[in-house]
Amino acid sequence: MSHTASVGSRIRSIRESKNITVEQAAERAGLTPGQLERIEGDRNLPSLAPLVKIARALGVRLGTFLDDSDSLGPVLCRRGERPEGISFSSGTSCSHNDLRFFALAQSKAGRHMEPFIIEIESASGCEHPMSTHEGEEFLYVLEGAIEVYYGKEKYVVHEGESIYYDSIVEHNVHAAGESTAKILAVVYTPF
Repeated sequence: MSHTASVGSRIRSIRESKNITVEQAAERAGLTPGQLERIEGDRNLPSLAPLVKIARALGVRLGTFLDDSDSLGPVLCRRGERPEGISFSSGTSCSHNDLRFFALAQSKAGRHMEPFIIEIESASGCEHPMSTHEGEEFLYVLEGAIEVYYGKEKYVVHEGESIYYDSIVEHNVHAAGESTAKILAVVYTPF
């Protein structure tokens, strides 16, 4: 089973271990039971925001869905030792998965931040739905440029630049124009 395919089964396993029904978990996460069932069945890989909401509804940290960590010590990521990626759709009207996440601290237990390298494919001409969740996000552009819709504002962030924002405000992050982008993202979600 691929790492990508295990996200939904991990959610289902955690939910069942806590004796929470699909309906209860969906209501707590602000989703419909059908949406949660599709996620658990690995038929729908959502953007990061619904995963954050599901994690909060189940009382676990976001990384629980993405790893099997148990190391309390420091985690070191060496150049050339790229972690396995997980693809998500941002929910745009385009049919391709346009976000590929590479977790940088997947073996660190008890962490409160989620650091990722994210490759963002161009989604030019697609809708950019806004999302919201508790916490904060720090994004540093490594390659290309991104557009960040934040509330009613739009920011273009270029290579070598960063943006830090409260993720409770509606937002959307996507590649600017026709190019792809690569960013370092650190997501904090209160537990």
